[in-house]
Amino acid sequence: MIEKIPKMLLKPVGKAIADFKMIKTGDKVLLAVSGGKDSLSLFHILRHFHKHAPIEFELGVITIDPQIDGFEPRALEVFFNKFETPYFFEESPILQRAKKSMKGDSYCSFCARIKRGLMYKTAREQGYNVLALGQHLDDLTESLMMSMCHNGKLKTMKAHYINDAKDLRVIRPLVYVRERQLADFAAAAELPVIADSCPSCYKIPGERAYFKQLLLTEEKRLPNLYSNLLSAMRPLLDESYD
Repeated sequence: MIEKIPKMLLKPVGKAIADFKMIKTGDKVLLAVSGGKDSLSLFHILRHFHKHAPIEFELGVITIDPQIDGFEPRALEVFFNKFETPYFFEESPILQRAKKSMKGDSYCSFCARIKRGLMYKTAREQGYNVLALGQHLDDLTESLMMSMCHNGKLKTMKAHYINDAKDLRVIRPLVYVRERQLADFAAAAELPVIADSCPSCYKIPGERAYFKQLLLTEEKRLPNLYSNLLSAMRPLLDESYD
């Protein structure tokens, strides 16, 4: 079991939680874990804050199985049984539903909506008021580029917002963290990462992969690229809420 989290992760996550007031005393936080390095790393980080932070909150975990060939998240149940953390597992044939219902949208977008609905459902049934997601700074910059280039809008993922039904808050504690930092931690901690956590994303090409490579290539020329993009995006990450 992981007992020590490097400061390079704790510091930016702690700052994000404080900057955006993500977690409040008495919150019940449900973390979405896909089996990838990002969400598994975030589990250990939030578990650390759950033990050591002055804010008292509860922590649970949910995994959504889209029932896609090559993706076997059931192994996560064995992993989470090692911890005193409530664990929920939901299944849905998302790819089959996409073939029947998807109209003019990407598979990833369709899948994300279905997964989010299942997460909301579980959170409500189990009494959680906060849903934590594992998107990091690289994800936010890619979303920004896609929105500007394809839609002509300055838009990216929010760090903290309230859902449309106004009954759940959604947080992204990794918004200040780079993907490579999470990869390094997952490897060093020997986390049970599920390789290619969504094989269909590799079979169905998307624009995100293109912009990911574009940004990483440009970073070689401009080492401060991601910190500069974070500064530019900072006003976009806020949302007014009570």
